[in-house]
Formats: sequence, structure tokens, C-alpha cells
Amino acid sequence: RPPRKQNTFPFAYHQEIEMVVEDLSNLGMGVGKYTLDDGRKWVVMVPSVLPGETIRCRIFKNYDSYSDADLIEVVTPSPDRVTPPCPHYSLCGGCQYQHMTIEAQRTWKRHHVATVLTKIGQFDPATFEVEPVVGSEHVYGYRSKITPHYDKPFNLDTTSIGFLRRGTRSIVDIDKCIIASPAINERFTTMRKEIMDSFRVRLPKKGASLLLREGDNGKVVTDHRQLMTQTVNNITFEFKAGEFFQNNPHVLPLMVDYVIGEALATSPANAGSSSCDTLVDTYCGSGMFSLSAAHAFRKVYGVEVSSLAVEAAEANAKRNGIHNVEYLCGQSEQIFATLSHVDPERTVMIIDPPRKGCDESFLQQLFAFRPKRLVYISCEPSTQARDAKVIVAGGYKMKRITPFDLFPQTRHIENVITF
Repeated sequence: RPPRKQNTFPFAYHQEIEMVVEDLSNLGMGVGKYTLDDGRKWVVMVPSVLPGETIRCRIFKNYDSYSDADLIEVVTPSPDRVTPPCPHYSLCGGCQYQHMTIEAQRTWKRHHVATVLTKIGQFDPATFEVEPVVGSEHVYGYRSKITPHYDKPFNLDTTSIGFLRRGTRSIVDIDKCIIASPAINERFTTMRKEIMDSFRVRLPKKGASLLLREGDNGKVVTDHRQLMTQTVNNITFEFKAGEFFQNNPHVLPLMVDYVIGEALATSPANAGSSSCDTLVDTYCGSGMFSLSAAHAFRKVYGVEVSSLAVEAAEANAKRNGIHNVEYLCGQSEQIFATLSHVDPERTVMIIDPPRKGCDESFLQQLFAFRPKRLVYISCEPSTQARDAKVIVAGGYKMKRITPFDLFPQTRHIENVITF
């Protein structure tokens, strides 16, 4: 039955069409252009497909400029197509790329970074090159954190504990997440049993989000408030289990080493750049980059809006015997007033903002301070591309672009740009 107020142009509800997939969107959806009766090309978005494939799909919603569809059949498969190993893949919204080889995943992630720099950053593609995606051989069983959910249960038979179903707010029942670590899945099995046993005694009045996080020595923590440790390149970080910390322990050390190398200007792309002896780590969190790089700089400053994060970073510095790092609590947009004594010509700045990117006030103060070099890490290449346009307009040059595959089997990518 079609939804109420369903727009029937240009397709009827559940109309089936055949088309060739041309591209992938930033959400991992296949993009095709179907020729309408009047000759117009109409965009149709379909999950779990690959560019170059001929597919049959079923339309379920029309928008003003495109339609959404479900995949019915792959008529002509891509040579990059593989059988997803997860039995929940067709329903669960957690992964978008299990149907393609890891090589194809990384090729398309590299392509996505280049596309947003061209379309959003408005850079001429002839003027930059995105380097191959850096990853590890651990493409399954890599996640050190998962957050399953369950809705308010009405009876045991209909209770699901798992992740959001694709395109909905309902929960898919998941007994094992194959991108999570073995230790997490082992604990998840017992946690599911404990929860279901408790439901047999009394049904809760509301749903909940769960936490399973693995730290050093394979210990899995389920309490958001519990302290845990994670060691990265011989630096041990302590943080509360519910706080942010990157959840791929295989690729994170590679990215940290790379960022430090870029901060030190050790790559050929930075040839001729003068050395810097001061590092400013903005949006520093619990001290990942500032503490990891401290051995290579005379003085390091970490800036963070959260006073709790600053306390954690200071404790981590003490825990690791690092004494040349100073942490400042305050908005990153206001940090430059506290750095008036720092020589910008000998300063490199690491920028690692949240998904929304940098605020305009931060960027304007950045230009006024003008550190010698910038290393910008982002979990959202589209907002990074937007900021890169402003940074280059402010007088910097984009020197090196390297994506890191911290999230295999998903559309997500971490990207590092050196200016």
C-alpha cells in the first residue's frame, strides 16, 4: 500500500525500472539516471549497488529532483561485487559497502574525497591529487566499540536488540556484528542473554542504548562512566568508556604517525618548509595528537572546549611522563588570544574539529595568527572541503591529501589535508 500523500511523479509507487548505476553518493547509495518518456534524465538512488552495474529496482518514494528505490536484482554485476558475509547486511543500516571488495571500497572513498574537493571546495582537479587510502588488513572484526539499541519491549517475542534498520527508526535484531572485535561479540552474546532474562522478570518502560567498548588487554567495558585505557604507539590514554575515542585500533596508530610526520614536514610534499618547534593542537580531546607528538616539539599546547577533556588530557600527560604540554580550556575560536607569546613562524597547528567543521570566527583568527603550517583531520570530507576553500583563499596552499580507512565496510572515511 502506498504511503499517504505519495507523490506519483515520475513513478508510480513500487513501479519497477531497469537502469545502469553511474556513481555512488556520499551516503554510499548508487546513483542512476533513468530516461523519462519526455527525454529527461531522472536521478534514482539505490542501495547495495556498484557503478557500472545494470540493475532492476522498485521505486518507493519520489522527491522533487530524484527518487528512492529498493534493489530487486543485479542484472549485470560489477567485477568488484562480492557476497556480503553478514546475514543482516540487507536490513541493517550499519554497513553500506560489504557488497564490494575492499579495494573497490577504498577506490570509491578516494574518489569521494576528490569529488567533494572539486564540487564543494571548488578546486580544479588538475591542481591536486588525493593519495591512495591508507588502511589495514583488518577489514572485519576491527571495531573496538559498538552501541546496540532496543526499543520499549511489549513482549519477548517482538523484542529486538541490535541496530537501526536501513532507512527507518526500527531495530534489526543482531546476534553478532562482524565488524566488531571478537571480544566485543563474545560479551555481546552474554549481554543479550542477560537482557532477555531480565525482560522475563519485568519488561522495562522504555528502550535503551547499550555500550560495549574494548580497551587494553581485551577488556570489554559496558558502563559509560567506567574508566578504561587504550595504548596508541606506546602512549596510554585513560578515558571514560562513553567518551569519544577512535574505535579502530589497527589504523589509528598509522594515522597518528602520519599526522606527526606532516606536522614535522618530513614528507616530500613539505620540502623547503622551515622547521617548527611549537605545536598547537586544537579540538584536542583527551590529548591524542598533542601527547603523541610531544617528543618531537619543544612546546605543545592543547586546546579543548570541554573542561573534563582537559582534565583527562592533563592526567594522560602525567601518566605518560610528558612535561612539555600545556592544556587550555576554552572555545577554539578564542584560543589565539592566549597564544600571543607564540611565534607563528615556528608553529604548526593541528585542526581536528567535529563533523560540522570549523566555525568562521575560528578561521578568521587562524588567518590573523597565521601559523606556518596546518594539518587538518576530518571525519566529514564535505565540511573539510568547504573549510579548505576558505583556508586556501586565506593564503595557504593545499600540499597533501591522504584519506584513512578507519571504517571498512561503511561509507565513512577520515581525511587529512596538509596546508
